[in-house]
Amino acid sequence: MRIWEWLRPGIKVKRWIFLAMLGILLIVLSIIGLVYYRDYGLDHIVFWGIVNLIGGFIIYVSGVGGVRSIVALINKGYLKLSLDKNNVENLIYEKRLLIQGPKIVVIGGGTGLSTMLRGLKYYTSNITAIVTVADDGGSSGDLREDLGMLAPGDIRNCILALADTEPLMEELLQYRFSDGRLKNHSFGNLFLAAMDGISDNFEDAVQKMSSVLAVTGKVLPVTLDDMKLKAKFKNGSIVEGESIIPKEALAQGTIIEKMMIIPEDAKGLPDAIEAIMDADAVIIGPGSLYTSIIPNLLVRGITSALKLSSALKIYVSNIMTQPGETDGYSVSDHVKAIMEHSNKDIIDYVIGNVELLDRQLREKYLKEGSTLVTFDRKELEKLGVEIIEANLVKVKKDLIRHDADYLARVLAETIMEKKLLYDKKRILEYMYLSERIRTSKTH
Repeated sequence: MRIWEWLRPGIKVKRWIFLAMLGILLIVLSIIGLVYYRDYGLDHIVFWGIVNLIGGFIIYVSGVGGVRSIVALINKGYLKLSLDKNNVENLIYEKRLLIQGPKIVVIGGGTGLSTMLRGLKYYTSNITAIVTVADDGGSSGDLREDLGMLAPGDIRNCILALADTEPLMEELLQYRFSDGRLKNHSFGNLFLAAMDGISDNFEDAVQKMSSVLAVTGKVLPVTLDDMKLKAKFKNGSIVEGESIIPKEALAQGTIIEKMMIIPEDAKGLPDAIEAIMDADAVIIGPGSLYTSIIPNLLVRGITSALKLSSALKIYVSNIMTQPGETDGYSVSDHVKAIMEHSNKDIIDYVIGNVELLDRQLREKYLKEGSTLVTFDRKELEKLGVEIIEANLVKVKKDLIRHDADYLARVLAETIMEKKLLYDKKRILEYMYLSERIRTSKTH
């Protein structure tokens, strides 16, 4: 059915669309009111809280009404949905294949994690992303301070990476306001903040947003406690705050010696711990070593679950060093830092990049204080981990990123061959069909 047929006169859908837009507008206005006029007193807070609830109720009513109108019109024969039988069968087959895929848990945060998830979702639908909530900078930091919620930024990126949604919707949720009081705020962060306002807790809000965007798998905050980061530098000074730790390390000309979290006894989310214990494989990273990966391992219950789990544990190393965090680090330095902050038995395999960069790109990053992470095989062998070398670099707009598709393939092959008890024919069939699904959806 053509899209404009939904908008022709008498179809009784436009009213629900406009009503839903009104609900979203009320929620956004209530957030603005609570954030920027919170000092006006209790009456003010109550008023905007009621506006928020009204907006949520309007969205609910419009959704129910819209679905009923469409179903009624289809049943009466006014609308016809043309479905290609072959496409439906292929879709059902793909879903069945992905459901049979390995149970994979990924732990981390930042752009590296969401990049990897974009490729991994084409090999299995049994993905659980356990994401740090310690970010206190930018839009996430402002919402965290003003609304008392957990940091939404990394959660939002992982949800979008696993979502089965249109490019326009992703562009909308990633949009950042450039002017006014909402300057630098991401619409996706505001959307998640609104969900948090009408939910029992942050975990519930994340699940509701995931449902709206048809997410493959699950996205979970590592904890529901108000977690903050604290770093001890080699010069003895202690700095608090995720966003300023790397800056202070550079300013003081020192390096990070130890990471800590506040509160020290922050509890891991039960669903996250259960997912680790039930996983076929746990992937740690990629992402900022000290501010995105290690904080998750300091949360109570996470490292213990990793140690006890029979899952294959894989660390995906960063491609470039990060100024103020990992200056001059090799792959083994990353692994040592993780083991020192958790346990030596939580990494079985290390996947690292061995692809070289062209001179122009190296010089560009060197000016920013970043160099290629060296793959030091001998030191890694001393740590007792298995080594997987791969060409993982993908350059987009002069920025170095992990090649999501190739990394996902390497991970899927490793997990299938090393962990799952399939015969060789089954492995090859699964990988071939998974590759077909990925290729058809990315081209």
